[in-house]
Amino acid sequence: MHTVAQHFERSDPNVHAIYDKIVRAARDCGPVGEDPKKTSIHLTRRTAFAGVATRKKALILTLKAPTDIKSRRIMKHEQASANRWYLEVRLEHPRDVDATLIGWIKQAYEVAE
Repeated sequence: MHTVAQHFERSDPNVHAIYDKIVRAARDCGPVGEDPKKTSIHLTRRTAFAGVATRKKALILTLKAPTDIKSRRIMKHEQASANRWYLEVRLEHPRDVDATLIGWIKQAYEVAE
């Protein structure tokens, strides 16, 4: 059994602050579940809409999207099906959770309906 807290045991406090901002932004959309796995934490609605992988000084956020998003901030674009993309963003500071990222989180939340 894994816990959310275990994912932050080896991370700088900044990483947990980033995660907290992501979860708050997602909860502004509605109910959000936190499902800790061995290597990540899934944020869920009916299904997972985001994955969070912690690092020592950063957090890797993977979001579901109905289309590709062209942005320098997205380090990896993976098309899973005709209408489903997985997009990876590296976040190093709580200020990285800005209006643009919050918009992507809201979009991902809607995809998981």
